[in-house]
Amino acid sequence: MDFVQIAKALVLAVVEGATEFIPVSSTGHQLLVGHFIGFHSPNNTFEVLIQLGAVLAILYVYFGKLWGIATSLPNDPKARRFVLAVLIAFLPAAIVGGLFSKYIKYYLFNPWIICATLVAGGLVLLVIDDMVGEPKATPKDESHTDTVENPRKTDVFEFSLPMALKIGLFQCLAMIPGVSRSGATIVGAMLMGASKRSATEFSFYLAMPTMAGAFAKDLLDNYKNLSSDDAALIVIGFVAAFVSALIVVRTVLDYVSRHGFWLFAWWRIIVGSLGFAGLIIFG
Repeated sequence: MDFVQIAKALVLAVVEGATEFIPVSSTGHQLLVGHFIGFHSPNNTFEVLIQLGAVLAILYVYFGKLWGIATSLPNDPKARRFVLAVLIAFLPAAIVGGLFSKYIKYYLFNPWIICATLVAGGLVLLVIDDMVGEPKATPKDESHTDTVENPRKTDVFEFSLPMALKIGLFQCLAMIPGVSRSGATIVGAMLMGASKRSATEFSFYLAMPTMAGAFAKDLLDNYKNLSSDDAALIVIGFVAAFVSALIVVRTVLDYVSRHGFWLFAWWRIIVGSLGFAGLIIFG
């Protein structure tokens, strides 16, 4: 392991943490960046395992809320329904990922596919963002609706179980690299009637079991093939992903409440287009 390899790992880890919880596709960004800087790990193990840093970042930020939910479970039906909703939303991706993850990695982890899905996803996000409407300019009011005429669900604890299942089915689309796990769940939630902020927050909660499950499966599948150098790079990547994810998680909800998703949509379109150009020019 040399300095160049460490620098590449740091770049990928910062990209992972910065993009995991916004609808731009962390996997797509990592694979594209890895392609152009020449960083490759067997079965993309590094890229998956450093997600634990991002998972711990959101657990750290949401610890108080999670503790409150856990302690109220015995006496609060609302808390029990919310936990059940998150688990139901998690199940489709767990099943699809468990059955087909190897095939998905083999056939779909391709930079051309990633660029196409980045652009397509950006266009979809622009349409959905405009359809939901502009948020009110009152960031301290977390109970706002996106439009006066079309009130939307603003409390993640009020999401119904069928709605959670549909959001979980949308999350399965994120098996295609470049689609974005958070993007798919946010779009799915908004189509089901959620506000921009609550859709993003539910995506946060759903990320915890989904990313932890992906980490555990990939570690189980590949731990025998990891060397000491791999372990050192993963630790470095874990720390960098944790720090960058921490910054994003603490700021993105307020940003979305004020500005919506247009910036992320255009970012996807620009990155995907530049990726196409880079592939054509440099291969």
